[in-house]
Amino acid sequence: MKNRFLLGIPLGIMCALPVAAQQAASNQESQPIYNVTVVERATKAINYEYRTGPTKIDFRGTVLLPQGKGEASVESLRGRTEIDARFENVTSPSRYGREYLTYTLWAITPEGAARNLGEIVANGANKASLHVTTDLQAFGLIVTAEPYSAARQPSDVVVLENAVRADTIGKIQPIEVKYELMPRGHYTLDLNSSLQRAAADAPKVSMGKYEELLEVYEAQNAIAIARAAGADQYAASTIQKAQMLLGEAQQLQQSKSNTSMVVQDAREASETAEDARAIAERRQQEEKLSAAQHKAARAEEAQAQAQADLRNARVQADAERARADTERVARQQAEADAAAARLQAEQAEVTARPAGPAPAPQVQEAPAQKNELRTQLLGQLNAVLPTLDTPRGLVATVGDTAFNGSDLRDGLAGQVARLAAIVASHPGLRVAVEGFSDEAGSETLAATRAEAVGRILVSQGVPSDAVSSRGLGDSRPLVSNSSPAHREQNRRVEIVISGQPIGNLASWDRTYSATPGDMKSDKRN
Repeated sequence: MKNRFLLGIPLGIMCALPVAAQQAASNQESQPIYNVTVVERATKAINYEYRTGPTKIDFRGTVLLPQGKGEASVESLRGRTEIDARFENVTSPSRYGREYLTYTLWAITPEGAARNLGEIVANGANKASLHVTTDLQAFGLIVTAEPYSAARQPSDVVVLENAVRADTIGKIQPIEVKYELMPRGHYTLDLNSSLQRAAADAPKVSMGKYEELLEVYEAQNAIAIARAAGADQYAASTIQKAQMLLGEAQQLQQSKSNTSMVVQDAREASETAEDARAIAERRQQEEKLSAAQHKAARAEEAQAQAQADLRNARVQADAERARADTERVARQQAEADAAAARLQAEQAEVTARPAGPAPAPQVQEAPAQKNELRTQLLGQLNAVLPTLDTPRGLVATVGDTAFNGSDLRDGLAGQVARLAAIVASHPGLRVAVEGFSDEAGSETLAATRAEAVGRILVSQGVPSDAVSSRGLGDSRPLVSNSSPAHREQNRRVEIVISGQPIGNLASWDRTYSATPGDMKSDKRN
């Protein structure tokens, strides 16, 4: 039996190394020396023809192991594919880092999924062979250096990859998806200098003993890596089971029990530790996802609260505007009452005076008061709805867009109500509500709209006997119906306000007097 060193370090010392002594490497060793993916390396997957007999493929070394080579016989059978591989110049994996103890053969599907096919253990002549079976039909093959054989994710230390031969039988497919590689820094462990100095005096051991010690130390590596990934916190029971299995393997080893029993327990310890690492990583991802979801929920709650605050602020602002409108209407009412009181007092004073020719200024005083009130009302109404001073009276217009069919929209109904409050504050005013349309045959809609406006006026305090409404159809168009915009302009309701308190003369108009002499002059002309 040929002798072997294990990673260039005495096997007896390596197996005695406690797990607690395995620590993360220094920063200078934490950087990968070679990163590779299947796409970048142009590795090909092969869909091996079913039941056509075995076919050959080669293995070639990457820049990490340029002298490495090998070949494999692959045969697609019923329900399985058998691989018989041989490798040469497979030197110690510890050359890539002291944490690397073994090589693993991986199958990579065209979609990028990685499957661990088995461990490659070289003999003293740096040769190795492996016979494995897989359920895959199409795949590429690579060899990586690993800290333990139970790894479920290939490291980025890719040393060999398959190469298609001229006589290879099968359909060649590119591997399209980059599969995830375990970064080299995730595996880095540190051995103290005293162990390294003792390597020169280390005894050599048989191949059987080498395999036993290799499996035990792979289990130590697997447990240390799982703990570095947080297994003590996130998979405590699983990592404890792995540690117990390792302890049993070491106890069997110390009692010089059968090698197969030591290897059996050590391999189970490695597999259990890999389970713990995978569980820890998954639970950490779940924890991060839960934290992100919780943060998103808090953000949604904050957004909902902000929207609620905005709605409350809008409601408060609307209430403030309504209060201000009420105060303005009350102020206008008070001003109108004061004006009416002054007018009544002046009329009483005129009535109480002795009969006789009244001075000219007093004769003109009543029309001036009406004109003043008319101008004041024009400004107040114009602040609510567009209003014109016409010989018919003060005309406020409610446009077509203020209606939803025959009903006033909520906002415009409020404006009509405000106009009603202003009119109701001046007794004696009359209101004629006239509905207009843009074409013949729509008098009904025009009348319905006029009645709707009239009802709001009455409901807000304007005496019902002072309000009339009617539909006039298209009898008085403002503009031609030549365009949609013009037709919309003609569809309207006019609120005509008139009566004794504001007189019959527009504020922009004036009276004219004619004398007999003027009439004669006109005839001569």
